Amino acid sequence: MPSSTATLAALWQLAGLPGSALEQARLSGRDPVFPSSFPVALAAQASLAAAGLAACEFAHARDAQRQQVAVDATHAAVESTGWFSLDGTVPDIWDPITGLYRTADGHVRIHANFAHHRDGALRLLGLEPARATRADAEQALLDWKALEFEAAAASRGLVCTALRTFAQWDATPQGEALAAQPLMRFTRIGDAPPRSWSRPAANDPPLHGVRVLDLTRILAGPVGGRTLAALGADVMLVNSPRLPNIAAIADTSRGKRSAHVDLHTPTGRQTLWRLVDEAHVFSQGYRPGGLAALGFSPQALAQKRPGMVCVSLTAYGTQGPWAGRRGFDSLVQTAMGFNHAEGEAEGKGRPRPMPMQILDQATGLLMAFGASAALWRQTQEGGSWQVDVSLAQTAQWLRGLGRVEDGLAAQPPAIEPYLEDSASGFGALRAVRPAVQLSRTAARYARPSVPPGSDAPVW
Repeated sequence: MPSSTATLAALWQLAGLPGSALEQARLSGRDPVFPSSFPVALAAQASLAAAGLAACEFAHARDAQRQQVAVDATHAAVESTGWFSLDGTVPDIWDPITGLYRTADGHVRIHANFAHHRDGALRLLGLEPARATRADAEQALLDWKALEFEAAAASRGLVCTALRTFAQWDATPQGEALAAQPLMRFTRIGDAPPRSWSRPAANDPPLHGVRVLDLTRILAGPVGGRTLAALGADVMLVNSPRLPNIAAIADTSRGKRSAHVDLHTPTGRQTLWRLVDEAHVFSQGYRPGGLAALGFSPQALAQKRPGMVCVSLTAYGTQGPWAGRRGFDSLVQTAMGFNHAEGEAEGKGRPRPMPMQILDQATGLLMAFGASAALWRQTQEGGSWQVDVSLAQTAQWLRGLGRVEDGLAAQPPAIEPYLEDSASGFGALRAVRPAVQLSRTAARYARPSVPPGSDAPVW
């Protein structure tokens, strides 16, 4: 398992950032923090440190003095659990139908947190959604083979995957395609002169003055936007009034404005273009091609707003037969072999999930890292930039970090020392304070978390 310093340095080199800045990193602690045979704390710590350090290096390009960036592994891992409570209650984030099921020849995982995904999976099983129980789903799946159910679900746009070993995943066409892709990709997508930025004041956070449009809903993208907000960016979460959200939005909306824009109407599209005119980063997690079909491809954004940084999130990457497939952290863990590997390490003959949605969390942090790194490159080279990340590429990276000997024997740390309380539009919010510590300008959330549509869609 590589050191945290080496892991951060590899991320830094991938983004093409100056090596001299790495001297400002202060990384403490190590795995295991939570019970896992994978270095989940290292993944959280290194990706968060990269995000904080890249934001500070962007500020340094604006003539701000460099500052130290410290990240403790335990604090980063606790933050990556996504723990929060509202009015003293911890929300139950999982639908009863969501989870791992036995099939005739293996296992499948069903993700049912959204009603249309839940109902679709139950109907595929021949069950009536209004009356079906988990026991009904368990019985029905015993008549299916795992890969056949996965394929049938995918053909209906549902989110279900078969359980695989690492070797089985590697042998799939998508596994082969993924192995050829880097962790993240920086692509220059248009010409533009280097943007002129004013010098920040001594007490300004590193991303002061940066405007970010956050068109994401499910965990990774919102975590990325929240991280940029903690580092000083003006982040506007743009939600569709047509689409549902998950309970975690109360946590991930800290620091953000929150507006409704319906992109399926001409007025909504005009509104978004007006926002684009004054934005610097456009972060989106729609299914591949979804925003392009509405006119908001990275190329169209770069043409409209030269110098724009576009950050795009997918589940399985941009290449291979699964490139257009929907997916969530728990499903990627199952499909790519992590659940099997954790279960094998435990030695009890059953699959086991990792102790947190680390693929979502680390990918969100890498989105924030990519945004700041691309902003820095824009100041040096000009151009408009696209940053591509995916849950599966993050998973491949995590797998490459090695295993933690006896990691499953770790006792989870107490989380109370890392919590902070704040008022929010959802109720009294208790959540983990930012784990990235800057020596001069503290990371913090300047705005309270508010429900979608609380703010007007104007800067």
